[in-house]
Amino acid sequence: MALKVYINGTLYDKDDAKISVYDHGLLYGDGVFEGIRSYGGKVFRLQEPLDRLWDSAKALWLEIPTSKPQMARNIQRMLETNGIEDGYVRVLVTRGCGTLGLDPNRCTDPQVIIIADTVSLYPKELYEKGLAIITVSTVRSHPAALSPRIKSLNYLNNILAKIEGLQAGCIEALMLNHKGEVAECTGDNIFLVRRGRILTPPNEAGILEGITRDAVMTLAREAGYDMRETPLTKHDVYIADECFLTGTAAEVVPVVKVDSRTIGDGTPGPVTGELMQRFHELTRS
Repeated sequence: MALKVYINGTLYDKDDAKISVYDHGLLYGDGVFEGIRSYGGKVFRLQEPLDRLWDSAKALWLEIPTSKPQMARNIQRMLETNGIEDGYVRVLVTRGCGTLGLDPNRCTDPQVIIIADTVSLYPKELYEKGLAIITVSTVRSHPAALSPRIKSLNYLNNILAKIEGLQAGCIEALMLNHKGEVAECTGDNIFLVRRGRILTPPNEAGILEGITRDAVMTLAREAGYDMRETPLTKHDVYIADECFLTGTAAEVVPVVKVDSRTIGDGTPGPVTGELMQRFHELTRS
């Protein structure tokens, strides 16, 4: 059975799901999106990504032509229609069809698109043995130019960093901000463990406020860990006892090498392992 894609209230077969080439989401990356996980057929923390989607749209002066409750129902419908239990939902809202110019006031009919599919970001063995990543020269976009809290359809900053990492043989890469501080990876947030403390960059470092990041921070505090949001440098990463990444698709994945430097003893650490287990219990119990 072909996967169905939702576009403005109509379901299309995956191969027939289309928007206009004049849509400003395509022409200029003018739009917003969210990535949402489902476990056992139920959406994980749905309200938070919906709130973030609406906030991103408001920041772009983009009106979403539906309500949050209706969007929630449509997301659940797409999971059920496609028979997906443990999967990934991508929700997009584009500016709509317009002219060959930047003026958003000439756009009509914003497109609401919902894609529900399965996802597997990293191979299973990397969750057992850990990732090797590098720091790339592509700097995270300056927060004064485009707020990292906006999940816009323009992801070129992350894509350029991703390409740089792939060319170095790494499937994930670490990005610094304009001050040389650790920001985040191309698609994941980063955490360090150092002398019993769990550290992660603050929002002010130019990061996306990840849903999984927030869940893991809560789990860490509930487990009694000293969980801190604090500015970090590459030096902090190099001397960390443990390192791990979090993301909607990645969940919690250990990192054992950064810029060819071994983290800890070169294997996933106990704190990382505990938080991986706690997150698994949270999402699958």
